[in-house]
Parts: sequence; structure tokens; C-alpha cells
Amino acid sequence: MKKCNIRKSDMALNGITYLASLLCELILLSVFVFTFSKGSSLINWDLLKNDYWSKNYIVESSADHNTASQYEKPDDLSHEAYFSRRWGIALVDHVSHEKEKQVLIEYIDPKSPFASVVDGSAGQNKGKELNLQVGMRLEKIDFEDQNGTAGITGTILSENAETVVKNLDQTAETLTSAYVKTAGGGIRGSIIATGYLILVSLLIALPIGIAAAIYLNEYATKNRVNQLIRTGIEMLTGVPSIIYGLMGVTVLFPITKAFGATTTNVLLGGITMSIILLPTIIRATEEALLVVPQNLRDASLALGANQSQTIFKIILPCAVPGILSGVLLSIGRVIGESAALIYTMGTFISDAPTLLTQGTSMAVHIWSIMSGEQPNFELASAISIILLIFVFLLNIGVKWISRRLQKEWH
Repeated sequence: MKKCNIRKSDMALNGITYLASLLCELILLSVFVFTFSKGSSLINWDLLKNDYWSKNYIVESSADHNTASQYEKPDDLSHEAYFSRRWGIALVDHVSHEKEKQVLIEYIDPKSPFASVVDGSAGQNKGKELNLQVGMRLEKIDFEDQNGTAGITGTILSENAETVVKNLDQTAETLTSAYVKTAGGGIRGSIIATGYLILVSLLIALPIGIAAAIYLNEYATKNRVNQLIRTGIEMLTGVPSIIYGLMGVTVLFPITKAFGATTTNVLLGGITMSIILLPTIIRATEEALLVVPQNLRDASLALGANQSQTIFKIILPCAVPGILSGVLLSIGRVIGESAALIYTMGTFISDAPTLLTQGTSMAVHIWSIMSGEQPNFELASAISIILLIFVFLLNIGVKWISRRLQKEWH
């Protein structure tokens, strides 16, 4: 009877375990399916290399145009493009990440007046030559017809590529000016800021965290001071990240101000993240040190090595795979953090971030585009996919390095 009850109890516990595991797998799978279904269509090279903010240009033609001239349509031009034989330009319809209808430049004939334009915008570049590039957004074209009457065509009037080309071919006699914009919508600046953030936080947190773990595991004795240190580290693990952000703004900002920063900046975010990462790195390093067999320590000391030599030449090399796991967890925490960085780095999406200027990590970029009046689920999902791919590749890289090191040392 007792054996029967024990068997039923074991089966129930096993069932609960399997059910919980299956539930976790389903939740994880649903997250992947939702993310990839929403954002996979936006993943392309332009998303990674383009700036987020578009640059605006008012351009004016610098070449005389013979309206009787005819341009040949290229054979390799896409079927979706509309080509103006009188002006030598091809346009195509496009829908942006923000679901905005756009007209993009698909092709410009080398002899077209659109190939010889100057910057007509006010500023120091006014009058300088400007190269219109494929992928630029054509917002408006100002022209005059045969009677000298001014006309306008472009997306500013909610016209598509076909209508713009028709107006150019059938009505326009003289090109007055054009309003164009770069593509925009990319995350290049956020990728750069995330790289800076990872670099700064690890450069600060790794040496301090590993040194602290070595002291606690190899040198520290059991007393109240060391116990207080361990308690403090455990408390740091449970502190909400938004409190770290407030601490960074009030306590750490003067440090970055000494380097010339005048506002919240990437360096401040990196220093703050290094403090957040310390408990993770210390715990991971301690666990890695504990796994190293005690007989290796005893053998090293028996051969005449002192404690420092034993630690840095025997124990640490054996613990590197575990330390690398801690580094992986730390990088994952950096690229996934948002609350602390909102206070320390700001929420303005910068296309050219530096250590002493504001910028957004990719996680804060997601928060920024989702906190507006019209949240962009597709773009947020696309950035999330990039983050997942980055973490996946990083995980593979860390495991590969760990295996190589284990083969060399064993």
C-alpha cells in the first residue's frame, strides 16, 4: 500500500514537472512566433545601416534641360517603378515602417537634370553640389508648365509614383526645385550606443567583480565584515533598476561632468550599468571558482607555489568557462535594460552618439517607439529579433570559446 502511494506521488510530481516544462516551452515558443511574425518582414540591411532621423534637402537643378529630349528606360528597372522619359528619373511606391506611404527614387539617368542639382536649403552648404541617391524620399517637385504657371506634384499632395511621373511627363516644362529626404527609420545609432554601453560597463565591472569574487572565495575568512559584504552583494541583486538610474543621475553624473559632459550621456549609462552588473559577475565568478577541485589547489601549494600563483595560474584559468557564462549574462542584462538607461542616457534617439552625448540603446529605442501615440509593433518586433539573434550568436561564441579553453587545459 505504501509503495503504491509512493509510486502515485512520484507520478504526480513527475507530471507536474513535465507540465511546467511544457508550459515554459510553449510560452517561449509563443514569444518567438509573435516576434518573428510581426517583425521579420522589416529585417533588412537598410534597417541596420540607416539613420533614424531623415535629412531634408531643398534641391535646385544646375543644368539646362531640353524638354524635347527623351531618356531610355533601363532594362533592369523593376516592374514596380515608373519611369519619366522626359526627365530621366524612375520612382517607386513604398510603405515605411510607420505605415506611411512614400515615393522613393529608384533610378536617375546620368544626363538627367536630377543628376545635376545643388543644395538650395539655407545654411553653409547652400549652392553646393548634391547627389540625389537611390532610396531617397521624393516629397515635392515645384515646376512650371508651358504657360509659366507654377505647379506642384509629390507625396505632399498624397500622390503616388505613377501620378508624379505623369505630371512630370505631361505638364512640367521647367523644374524649379524639389524637396527630398533621406530614408530614415534605421537603428544604426542605437546599435552604436549599445556597443559603447557594453564596452564601458564590462571594462569597469569585470575587473572589480572578478577581484571581489577572488577575495570572497579564496582569501576571505568567515567573520562579520565579510558576511556583511556578502549580504550587501545579495541586496544589490534585488534592487530595482530604476533606483540605479536615479542613483546614476544624482551621484555619478558629476564624474561624467568632469570629462566634459553637460547632460545625461552614454558614459553615465555605462558606469551605472557596471554597478548593476557587479552582483551577477561576482556570483558567476564565485560559482566558477567553487567548481575548481580542491586537490588542484593542494597540489599547486605542495609544489611550492604561493597562494597568489595558485589562484592566477591554476584556479582562474580553470574557472574561465564559468566566468564567460557570467559575462554572457551581463551582456544580456545590458542590452535588455531600459529603466535605468532612460534616466542616465536619455530617450532621444541619436544617429551619431558619443560617450559624452545622449543616445539610446536598442532596448530604449523599442521603448521610445512604443511609448508614442501610435506604437509601432512591427519595428519594435524587428529590433527585438535583432537582439535575439545577437544574444544567440553571442551564446554560441561563448560556448565555443569555453570548449576550446577546456581542451587546451585538460
